[in-house]
Order: sequence, then structure tokens, then C-alpha cells
Amino acid sequence: MPPAKVGVVVARLQSTPFAVEYGGRVTAVRQTEVRARVGGILLERAYTEGSLVQEGDVLFRIDPAPYQANVALAEAQVQEAEAIVQRAQRDHRRATELLRADAGSQKARDDAAAALAQGEASLAAAQARLARARLDLDYTTVTAPISGVTSLETFPEGSLIGTGENNSLLTRITQLDPVHVAFAFNGGALAVLSQQGVRGLPAKVLLGPGPEDGPEGEVSFTDATVDPTTGMVRGRATFANADRRLIPGQFVRIRITGAARDVIRIPQAAVQQDVQGLYAYVVGQDRKAERRPIRTGRMIARDWVIEEGLQPGDRVIAEGVVKVVEGAPVEVQEAAP
Repeated sequence: MPPAKVGVVVARLQSTPFAVEYGGRVTAVRQTEVRARVGGILLERAYTEGSLVQEGDVLFRIDPAPYQANVALAEAQVQEAEAIVQRAQRDHRRATELLRADAGSQKARDDAAAALAQGEASLAAAQARLARARLDLDYTTVTAPISGVTSLETFPEGSLIGTGENNSLLTRITQLDPVHVAFAFNGGALAVLSQQGVRGLPAKVLLGPGPEDGPEGEVSFTDATVDPTTGMVRGRATFANADRRLIPGQFVRIRITGAARDVIRIPQAAVQQDVQGLYAYVVGQDRKAERRPIRTGRMIARDWVIEEGLQPGDRVIAEGVVKVVEGAPVEVQEAAP
């Protein structure tokens, strides 16, 4: 049987930008619950559900009347305590002057000093109650703790809300610009990426068929350990999202690009696969076909990047592969470019 006619390409190192693609999930940079910190009747929802709000914007108003009354009462108690302190100060001065003039007793001055100290303590307590009453009154106006997009209200206007776990949640706010994409990369990529420094590498979200379709960002976090169960390293990339194309919970693919490196690239037709995995045929010195197990990287145009299995100078069979039998002689001709 005559040797199979095959076309070969010579494996050569080519400078190629390093890039890997992984699946990931979009996560919010910040997400917070908006909860009531005082109870009462919910008078007003001041925002449109699903709208963008800024930090400090008013979201809800709770009936302030009971808290206004508490502030008025606390202010009166402070005034009363101030009057008591003023009287105690006068009594203490008189008792001290009389004692110096040998017209009063030490006990009278000690009693006056104790009354003054008690009055000052009562004043401090009244001032603290006033500060708390004013704080509670401020809490009746519920504002946005962060900038972001609001969710649905939890309670309608007119509801009686509280401060417990089950009756204080009013809505949620999610920051959508920027967003994170959480992903994990394997040990093979780790070896290359670690040499370049993973953090800060350019990243791109792949949303559509076009290579330019999707926001650009950078890797902002990589874990310090490899998960022993999966052999993967957790990572996170951050992307601007002013147009809200990325939604928390959405699954996407991202491409991480590193500096150029010299790699072997062979045509797609040269890469074969069977139950044992990926392989390619090379022509040995005796002009016989040799099977080489390989590990591929990413595809560039019509070429596969070969991470393991081939060496520069190997003559890789790229045409007539279906006629090749391992160990059988072949007739070599140059493959079409």
C-alpha cells in the first residue's frame, strides 16, 4: 500500500498576545437593604420603583408627629434641668462664701456641692434624651445610603412598620456602575498570568458574536489559594456599566488579555480528538506518522495555540490527516497556507 500523501506545517514560535476566556457571573459592587430605624405609619414613598437614586435622596417618610412631640418633651426637660443646675450653682456659691466667712457650715457647703453635681448629671441625661429624640425624628425621613437602582417597595403607604427583622425592610438598592464579574481560572493559566501579575490585566465581557461587543475593564482581585477540590483560583474583574448592560446574576464570558508571548500555533485541521484526548500527527525522521498528545489554549483565527505536546521544528500533518495511520509511512508535501 503506497504511503499516504499528507501536507505538513512546521511548528514555529509566534509572538501572540496571551488571552484566556472564562465563564463568570455578574455581581453588584454594593447592594444594601433600606430599613426603617423607627416605627410608625409609612406616609410616603418618595421614589419611583426601579429608578436610579443618589446617595442622600429621600426614599420614604414615616409619620413624624409622635417624634416631634418627643423632641418637644425632651427640650422642656433640658430647660428644666438647666434651671435646676443654675439654682444649684447659686446655692453652692453662697454656701462656699458663708463657709469662708465662718457664717456657714461645712455640711451646708457639701450638701450644695452634691446638689450641683446631681443637677449637672440630670442635665446631661436630659441632653442625651433630647439628642436621641432628635435622631429618631431624623430617622422618620429615610434616605438612600448609597447611589444605585431601587427595587420594589416592601410595604405600601399607610402600613404600620417597625424596627424588627420582619417589619423594617422597605426596599433594596443595587449599585450597577461599576459591576464585578466573578470567575475562576485554572492552574495552566495561573502559571502564565502569575508571571505578568494578574491584577490589573485588561478584561473584556463577551456579550455578542462580535469581538468588540462588550464593556472593557480589568482584573481587580485574585485569590491567594487554589481550591483543592476544583483546582481553580477565584478571580474578579471590574467593569464600568453606565448603560446597565450587565445585570447582577447574569452569566457572561470574559476574556483576559496579557502581554504577548511566543507560542506554537497550528491549523485547526491538524488537531484531532479521540477517547484519549487531543492529539496531532507529526512526521518523524523515518517519515512515519507519530501521534503526539497535546493541550490546546485558545483559538486565534483558524489556528489553535498549543500549550503542551509540540516543539519548534516539528513537522505537523495538517492535510490528509484522515488517511494517516499511526506508525505508517507518509509522503510529505507542503500544506496550503
